Amino acid sequence: MRGLTRAAKRAGEMAFNAGGGAVNWFPGHMAAASRAIRDRLKLADLVIEVRDARIPLSSANEDLQPVLAAKRRILALNKKDLANPNIMNRWLNHFKSCKQDCISINAHSSSSVNQLLGLAELKLKEAISKEPTLLIMVVGVPNVGKSALINSIHRIATSRFPVHDKNKRATVGPLPGVTQDIAGYKIASQPSIYVLDTPGVLVPSIPDMETGLKLALTGAVKDSAVGEERIAKYLLSLLNIRKTPLHWERLVHRRDELHKETCSRNENDSRDSLRRRRCLDNAVALYVQDLVTDVQRTLCSTCLDFTGNTEEESELESLIDMQLTALRKVFRIPHKPFDETHGPTSKKLLTLFRSGKLGPFILDDLPDEQ
Repeated sequence: MRGLTRAAKRAGEMAFNAGGGAVNWFPGHMAAASRAIRDRLKLADLVIEVRDARIPLSSANEDLQPVLAAKRRILALNKKDLANPNIMNRWLNHFKSCKQDCISINAHSSSSVNQLLGLAELKLKEAISKEPTLLIMVVGVPNVGKSALINSIHRIATSRFPVHDKNKRATVGPLPGVTQDIAGYKIASQPSIYVLDTPGVLVPSIPDMETGLKLALTGAVKDSAVGEERIAKYLLSLLNIRKTPLHWERLVHRRDELHKETCSRNENDSRDSLRRRRCLDNAVALYVQDLVTDVQRTLCSTCLDFTGNTEEESELESLIDMQLTALRKVFRIPHKPFDETHGPTSKKLLTLFRSGKLGPFILDDLPDEQ
C-alpha cells in the first residue's frame, strides 16, 4: 500500500500532467468573500467546515485553518456515497486521533444531516449557559456541497419550526456589534440555535500541482481553467498507477454473466408484461450501467494488452493515449481527420467518475501512509 501511495502522489508531477502549468484559479469576488468570512466567523459559535470526502485534506483552505481551529468546529466530509467506505473509516479515525470532531455525510440525506445537526447541538452545550442565541456557520471550498447541506438544513428546520411562508428565513438578532439582522434557519430552541443561511465560500489552497489536479478532478476548480483532457489524463494516471482497471476484470465478468441470465429470463417469460414495462422504465439506467461496464472493460483490456512498463513516465503516457483513443469508440464519438485531441471523450469520462459510476474513491493519502 505504501508503494502505491508514493507512486500516486507523483502522478501530478509527471510531465504530461504538469505541462499545463500551475492550477491557480479563483475569481476576484471569492477573495473578497474570504475576507468577509473572517468577520462573520467572529459571530459564529460553531463552524461546520464542509470538505469533499474524496479529498479530505486537499479540499481544506490552509490559510484559514488557524482561525477555524480556534473555533468550535466540526469537519463534515460530504459526498460519502462517492468515497471508499473502508478507507473513509480510517480517515475518521485519523481526525479523531487529532482531537478533531469529524463526521462523513451525504448532504442530500435527511438522516445524515440530522446526525450532523445532533453532533452540532452536542458541541454547543458548553456554550448554552453563556448565550441565549447561538449561531452555526457553514464554510468550505467550491463544489463540496455547502448549498445542498444548507437546503437540507432548511427543510429540517421548516419541519421542526413551521412558518407560514415556506420561503421565509428566520431572523437572528439583534446581536452585539452587528448593525443589521442576519438571516438563518432555526434548528433548536432553549437556547435558540440558528444556521446562517449563506455559506462561506473559501478560496481553495493549491500549494502544489497534485492538490490542484485533485481539486480540478472533483470539480472545486473549473474545468475551463485546467482543461478537461488534462484532468482526464490525471485521472487515468491515478487509476493505472493503482492498478484499478485490473481489479475491474472480475467485476466486469460477473456483470456480463448476470446480464445474460436476465436477458434469458425475460425472453422465456413472455407473459410477464409487468417485467417488460419495468425493463422499459429502466432503459436509461441500464444504458448507463452498460456504458460503465464497457468503459471498465476497455480500460482493463488496454492494461492487460499493454506490454510497456507503466513505471516509466513516457510509457504510462502512451498507455493513457491508447485508453483515450479506445474510449472514443465506447462513447461513439466520431473521429475527425487531423484531430488527435480527446476533449469530448475526456468530458464523458469525467462525468462518469464525478457521479460515482466508476466506483467509490478517496484520492488523498492518509498522512501516516505517505
